[in-house]
Amino acid sequence: MISTLLAAADPATFQWSPKCAAVMIACNVFAYAIARANIARPNEGFQLPNSQFFGGLSHASVVGANALGHILGIGAILGLAARGAL
Repeated sequence: MISTLLAAADPATFQWSPKCAAVMIACNVFAYAIARANIARPNEGFQLPNSQFFGGLSHASVVGANALGHILGIGAILGLAARGAL
């Protein structure tokens, strides 16, 4: 009985699709723009081998931008999936 109640409380999940990937990529690009504009010293620390591909950001700045991008991305994906857009 308890497991039936818990199963009924579980929200509907969605399958991965290229739309989800596009939303995550867009959120990561947006996070790179935010990081490039707001980090005080974006190129301090270890440099990436091809840093021109990452806007000249250092390793720590890239990791921070990716973390922010994934947080924004999962929020956008869950929000769009709840509204039925994905």
